[in-house]
Amino acid sequence: MAASERVLQVLTCIARQGRPVPVRELVSLTGLPQSTLYRHLQVLKKWGWVQEHAKSGLYEPGPLAVQLAHGFDQHSWLMQAASHEIGQLVQRSGESVGLLCYLHGQVVCLDMQESQQALRCSFAKGRAHGTVRGASAKALLAFSSAELRQSLLEQNSLEHSASGEQREIFELELAAIQRQGYATSENEVDQGVWGVSAPVFAGQTQLIATLTLMAPSQRSILKQQEFISMTRAAADRISRILQF
Repeated sequence: MAASERVLQVLTCIARQGRPVPVRELVSLTGLPQSTLYRHLQVLKKWGWVQEHAKSGLYEPGPLAVQLAHGFDQHSWLMQAASHEIGQLVQRSGESVGLLCYLHGQVVCLDMQESQQALRCSFAKGRAHGTVRGASAKALLAFSSAELRQSLLEQNSLEHSASGEQREIFELELAAIQRQGYATSENEVDQGVWGVSAPVFAGQTQLIATLTLMAPSQRSILKQQEFISMTRAAADRISRILQF
């Protein structure tokens, strides 16, 4: 791995944790010698990508990360295409809606617009989740490339000691998601939360993100088909905008 990639590896590890991180943990996460890690941290500190807490010595994202995130929110072609549709879906459904993507072994929430109705949900903008549990993860997995899908399924099987039969059942579920064009889940990430997720494409087949509506299970019982239709339609409109 080139030195420039190792610097980015350190930055990625800090960003993923979502909390200040001690050097010893970064050594474990990156596999880099402590002397090398400190050298890369000095470069990142100099450019404002990370900062070190004056008292605790823990490392966290720096002020330049805020500037980059603001630029993504304001100028990203995906966010520009999706923002209005997300807001409209929140208004029409009265529920919370998120935009999520797959990134380096995690499902990352790019945007989350909450409804005025109560929802106890762990999804928040910038937060990362696993790649196999929940409607968002399963939709991303089902519509991703066959190579990436198999890699993630193998990784998950090893991490959770899944049997061959369990993996086969999950692959059949992913095939069904592909056929119907959306994924649903209940209690898989957050207890008492039902969700539906539809893929967003750039070009004809390039999966770029997934649009997910989340609602309390009790409140969604009589509206699930309506929520599915609304979410799929909104995702399709975003995809059409991204065609041009």
